[in-house]
Amino acid sequence: MRLKNQSIIVTGAAQGIGFGIATRLAAEGAKVLIADIALDRAEASAQKLRDAGGDVTATAVDVTSREQVKAMIATAVERHGRIDTVFNNAGLNKPMPFLEVTEENWDLVMRVNALGVLIGTQEAAKQMIAQGGGGKIVNTASIAGREGYPDFVPYCASKFAVVAIIQAAARGLAAHKITVNGFAPGVVATPLWDELDKDLMKMGSSSRPGEAMDAFSANILLGRPGTPEDIAGTAAFLASADANYMTGQIIAIDGGMVLV
Repeated sequence: MRLKNQSIIVTGAAQGIGFGIATRLAAEGAKVLIADIALDRAEASAQKLRDAGGDVTATAVDVTSREQVKAMIATAVERHGRIDTVFNNAGLNKPMPFLEVTEENWDLVMRVNALGVLIGTQEAAKQMIAQGGGGKIVNTASIAGREGYPDFVPYCASKFAVVAIIQAAARGLAAHKITVNGFAPGVVATPLWDELDKDLMKMGSSSRPGEAMDAFSANILLGRPGTPEDIAGTAAFLASADANYMTGQIIAIDGGMVLV
């Protein structure tokens, strides 16, 4: 219960890694606001955690809209009195072969994954400064923010941008006692990867269901893709007082897929 009564927002938390994080935070005593563009799915996920005894509510948010992000933060403050940690986790990937990447594809992925993280970091920080006492911001990066992959160019660029935002924000917000960190998952079995699998088959980059995940997972030292539960422990650590002396850092949680 190291997060008891902490007010925490997790974006993109209706499913996948975000839901795994929200589940762990609630189990450790946090008051969690699940924020997602799909409100019905977010409400259903919040209900599951309430049924398990968690203090969890849901709200809709499009992370590319500053007004909606402000409203999300206001909702958490109204319900819990303040915000202690914000996880800017929402993201998407729409693969295309390198030579076929369009401006529309680039703009979509960069807006959600990079601009969305910038807005979420800015607005969380403004609230934390206004309420006083510091706070924690945790942004979801990726191994794709460490290496480029030809079918995922906008996604990789967006995650490199997330690393830059983390480092810049850590320097810019330290005087306010706000820490900014991130984690970099590798291959994680989530609905996002299910969609990637379908997209890569349509592109001809793979020929059977699961082939893409198998290929990307082949060099994982621990011998398997990750799960949301594999990510959640590090997320809870980054939200806790145990991480008070960390800022500007990105923790890889990839089973040993990328060694730097």
